[in-house]
Amino acid sequence: MKQKRLYRTIDAAASGNFSSESDMLISVLNQIILLEDIGIKGARIWMLDPERKGYKLLFQTGLVEKISKSFFLNIADDSIYENIANERTILSSERNQVLLKKGILKYSASGVGNKIKIEGKYYYEYLLALNSDNINEELRYTLNIIATVLTSQLQHRRLAESQKHLKADIDRARELQKSILPEHEYKFHNYELFGLTLPAENVGGDFFDYLRIGDDEERLGITVGDAASKGLAAAAEAMYISGAVRMAASFQIKISPFMKKLNELVHKIFSEAKFTTLFYCEISTDKNGLCLYASAGHNPPIFIKAKSKKIFMLSSTGPLLGPAPHAKYETENINFDVNDVLVIYTDGITEGVNSEDECYEEDRLKAIIKKTMHLSPKEIALKIVNDNLNFCRNGNYNDDRTVVVIKKIK
Repeated sequence: MKQKRLYRTIDAAASGNFSSESDMLISVLNQIILLEDIGIKGARIWMLDPERKGYKLLFQTGLVEKISKSFFLNIADDSIYENIANERTILSSERNQVLLKKGILKYSASGVGNKIKIEGKYYYEYLLALNSDNINEELRYTLNIIATVLTSQLQHRRLAESQKHLKADIDRARELQKSILPEHEYKFHNYELFGLTLPAENVGGDFFDYLRIGDDEERLGITVGDAASKGLAAAAEAMYISGAVRMAASFQIKISPFMKKLNELVHKIFSEAKFTTLFYCEISTDKNGLCLYASAGHNPPIFIKAKSKKIFMLSSTGPLLGPAPHAKYETENINFDVNDVLVIYTDGITEGVNSEDECYEEDRLKAIIKKTMHLSPKEIALKIVNDNLNFCRNGNYNDDRTVVVIKKIK
């Protein structure tokens, strides 16, 4: 049988919908027996048992006398199993006395699947042993093709299964992340807030939260963070930090020592290659509109005064979370008057680029805020995000985007 045709034949046979790897191997082996061009008299599939350090019989078929299902091949008894790992297919005279008595005088064996290391040596997961009257080089080429196709199909099945589990994990992570994000719109005392996150992937490293503080809930904490990685790793870091912030709020820890402790935790829990930026502020029922804040290397939020239209950038009060375990964080403050607006955002907004590789940058963001500051926080946030998405529509840069808008309405 021509090699290309054999490849297609075996590949088609192995591509069916099987409930397990063993079912696939058995089905293909049964079909190989029927191929007259190959002339197989009998066949067996052996499966590696790493704990027992040998091969157990998985399946046997054909005209040769059957051997006991409990028969076991110890890898220490014969170097032939190492040779298969090196050559993939070997042609040999049988040396096992039990098998010789069954009339198995010559055989071919091919390794299928991955190689597993046992005591410093490698062995295939499966052995495909075939008996034929024509144990020759042509049979070796044929079996190499069969073993290659079966190995490829095993890997394809495992990858598909892994992707299925990964998709389920991602779906669960996405639902979990959704569950910890607050409602977009929020009202507190004389303030209105609106926040939203658009992850670049199914899950992301951006997060925000609103936290009622105090027995009388006279304060509201607002946090916006950005874990500097992508996908599930970033989402895990974001969820951990978000949970830590929420716990700290429940204990009413002051901002500076809280940020210091949070930084130590991030350094301890996550690898040194990971870090997070975080902006945290507290508004209250204070009649003067006092807002306390600390920023761990986060993009400077934009604070705009309604009367003067003057813009203030709220700079970092300490380094980003993670790399420097003994860092200290200062607490700064601003005062809200009626209709003043604070916009907190992540770098997915300002670092987005268009098709010309031009960056969105802070100046464009400031212009949008000035233009829309008379609107509600929801309208301002949506205007910012829509403008950013339109600007970056054909650009290559893609990162999580988060915007939280706070406005004092009376």
